[in-house]
Amino acid sequence: MELIKLLGILIVIIGFALKKDSILIIILAAIVTALVGGLGITGFLNTLGTSFVANRAMAVFIIIMLVTGTLERNGLKEVAGNLISKIKGASSGVVIGVYGLMRSVFAAFNISFGGVAGFVRPIIMPMAVGTLEAKHQTVNEDYVEDLKGMSSGMENIVWFFCQVLFVGGPGALLVQATLSGLGYEVNLIDLAAVEIPVAIFAVLFTVGYYCIKDRRLEKKYYGNDVKNEGGHN
Repeated sequence: MELIKLLGILIVIIGFALKKDSILIIILAAIVTALVGGLGITGFLNTLGTSFVANRAMAVFIIIMLVTGTLERNGLKEVAGNLISKIKGASSGVVIGVYGLMRSVFAAFNISFGGVAGFVRPIIMPMAVGTLEAKHQTVNEDYVEDLKGMSSGMENIVWFFCQVLFVGGPGALLVQATLSGLGYEVNLIDLAAVEIPVAIFAVLFTVGYYCIKDRRLEKKYYGNDVKNEGGHN
């Protein structure tokens, strides 16, 4: 009789195999599992509510994703690309570098923009590609793939090193707990003070590296193929 508790898994397998609505399948499987497992409807709702409150940060992320998706569908990427294309002398490396500097300040206060999916992809990438469209006749897809990696790398590096600067943030608490387990009792203020020069070096080094790499990539993929004022090579 214990195997009946796996009925929810069977529902998921059959539902996906038949290509039914994913959300409906998951909800149905959860309800069935709660009933056959003896949790009941009341217990299921209590568990669902407790999990929602405990993971409310994920709920905020979902809201950000929905808002970003709606804006992107209504022309957010095009507006971002057109805006940066009007700035003379802008390059993809500069766009990514400026974002890294700005992002480091907000990360130090534990403020998230939605990460790669919520901010980098719909805003930073179109701006980086917009600089290519402003200077070249065509956009090289291999170049764009490199820019995707650079943009994502900037987000990850800045968030990794700078979020620890926020006293009481999850990163700082994790480091404090790890050191405590090793027998080193440290204050969060002391951790932040030690991390400041490390974060500054990491951000500036990454910004410089990506700017240099962008120039090399532009030379590799375009050479001297740059638009003049008349729109011809």
